Amino acid sequence: MWHATRLKIKEFIHIKTLHSCSKIKDNLRSLSTTSAVKSRPTPGLTQDHDIYLSASTDPYFNLTLENWIFHHSSPTTPLLLIYRDSPCVVIGRNQNPWTEVNFPALHSTGIPFIRRRSGGGTVYHDLGNSNFSIHLPRTSFDRHATGRLVLGAVRTLGIDARLNDRNDICVGTEKISLSVSLSNNTSSHLSNSISAVKSGVFRLFSSWPREICLTSALSHVSGSAYKIVNSRAYHHGTMLISTKLGTLGDVLRPQLKHGSIVTKGVGSVRSPVCNLQRFDASVTHESFSSAVVEQFRREYGVTSKPCIVHDSEDIKSIEYIKKGMDELAAWTWMYGQTPEFTQSLVKEFAWGKVVMKIHSRHGLILDCALGLEGANNLDSDLLGFPQGFLEGKKYGFLDEPSAEESANWTQPKREMYSWLRTAINIDVC
Repeated sequence: MWHATRLKIKEFIHIKTLHSCSKIKDNLRSLSTTSAVKSRPTPGLTQDHDIYLSASTDPYFNLTLENWIFHHSSPTTPLLLIYRDSPCVVIGRNQNPWTEVNFPALHSTGIPFIRRRSGGGTVYHDLGNSNFSIHLPRTSFDRHATGRLVLGAVRTLGIDARLNDRNDICVGTEKISLSVSLSNNTSSHLSNSISAVKSGVFRLFSSWPREICLTSALSHVSGSAYKIVNSRAYHHGTMLISTKLGTLGDVLRPQLKHGSIVTKGVGSVRSPVCNLQRFDASVTHESFSSAVVEQFRREYGVTSKPCIVHDSEDIKSIEYIKKGMDELAAWTWMYGQTPEFTQSLVKEFAWGKVVMKIHSRHGLILDCALGLEGANNLDSDLLGFPQGFLEGKKYGFLDEPSAEESANWTQPKREMYSWLRTAINIDVC
């Protein structure tokens, strides 16, 4: 059993009255009251809790805490973890970061990306987003049932939401009715069934002088991923409450300006999104967390008090936690887990056209094929250069050549290598 000290356990006292048409309970315990501090340190992070609420906003800690709970708790006990993170991008275990995230945007904002231990697509976290993780025995795990649990929590907040066929929670309407004024001052009523469309301004036909604003459409407020092992499974997901959607859009828009990538990794399914506060400005992380806790208790008959987990130095010094946090930040996990892919690049130089295909697996360049057009007198000098020089190097992390390496390089070699670094390096792309 793992032990640490100074784990604070807080009483839950109701402090917020929810929407009058859908109260959870008048005596719902709050997530934010003071704790009783004992005179002696209490051993912490034990496996004998049913509900864990993280007070940390460190994504490396929270993702490692989730993994600790998954691997150290009883496989027969339903468990719930709720947390939120400082800004970060979280990609799925089997994804390619170069096809999922915008590295220039990450660098300009100082936002890190993290590869989680479950599958699924890429998501953005910040303090306006709440994360839930429901752990169950594999034999009783049903992703639709856990999806309905979270859906029920959202509905108790007075928001009309639904699950789509991917088990994601959506809000809004699938049918939009529009009235427009035609040029002859008559009216036309348009009714269109659509699956999902972003709010925005749409111009109709050129003979119609008006622009139509679509403001009510089906949008995602939550996305989910899953992890299943021999005896245990979990469903975890996001809930957009007041997330900075502009930042979300910027960092999740890949910038592949210099070529195309064909990957064996899992691609994200991109969908229009919105915040719960668009429908009720009073919704907060605390009210959503309270609603999920109450639904979890009702569903699984849990009566124990939640355990509030702080990322104290005592807990972060636990070997499993420390090792897990270090692993998430290591190159071998962030990039070395990248599935196999190929990238095609084309560049016109004054001396000819270069067509290059790079083959990479686990973050390393395996081989590089080069084709030249219009550079016959340079063929012998250049054709073998990329393969011999790039093989085994880290994709995205090509260093400046040393003076010794480049001493005998021709100008075309220097130009080609400089272009290649710009094309694939994450710090100069």
